Amino acid sequence: MLKTYKADLHVHTCLSPCTELDMSPRRIVNQAKTERIDLIGICDHNSSENSRAVMQVGKSLDIQVIPGMEVTSQEEAHVLALFDELGNALQLQEYIYRHLPGENDEEAFGRQVVMNEYDEVLKHSDKLLIGATTLSLENIIGSIHRFNGIAIASHIDRESFSIISQLGFIPEDLELDAVEVSPHMTIEDAGKKYPGRHPIISSSDAHYPEDIGNAFTAFIMENGTVAEIKMALNNEKGRRIIH
Repeated sequence: MLKTYKADLHVHTCLSPCTELDMSPRRIVNQAKTERIDLIGICDHNSSENSRAVMQVGKSLDIQVIPGMEVTSQEEAHVLALFDELGNALQLQEYIYRHLPGENDEEAFGRQVVMNEYDEVLKHSDKLLIGATTLSLENIIGSIHRFNGIAIASHIDRESFSIISQLGFIPEDLELDAVEVSPHMTIEDAGKKYPGRHPIISSSDAHYPEDIGNAFTAFIMENGTVAEIKMALNNEKGRRIIH
């Protein structure tokens, strides 16, 4: 049976150096529950190491959690990668790590904390997660699809780290599944400003607990899987975006 899913598909955890420790697995899921979000996507910069913990907390509170990451291309454009299976997200992570130069400087960029489902610190990542990979947009999007994920251009309305800010336009040959706008723009306004062939979603890009659910996309779907999201993006079998 089809029903409405309120989805915030772009949420960072304390693994992203631009967040704080209070973006812990339990705090994120509890805040999503408070905001009546049914489905969240965990999209830390260039890593999916905290996805497992958030997924485990989500199961206990009936919040569906999609593992993923926000990958930075060599053009310094951000792309969301979302997966049904954690294993596929971790396969992409392994590939990204091989093409992510540098080491983190906590004083310059912030801490990168990996936690378990009890919000206990497991380690601090030494990867330069805030940095850009050496991979092109085409390579990243192709890799996401190779690991059975969907690729969404992040916050195309932003003046930095978006495909439009970096390239000036969205190339027609990019095999994106959708594009995303930030909480500063509605899906309706985005459709007028960025007409094109790509479906448009809205997400919070949450870096703080209170940001979660500030923007979301409502989908009509049978369940909260990436496979269903893909059908909704393509208006297949009754699945669709309603706002």
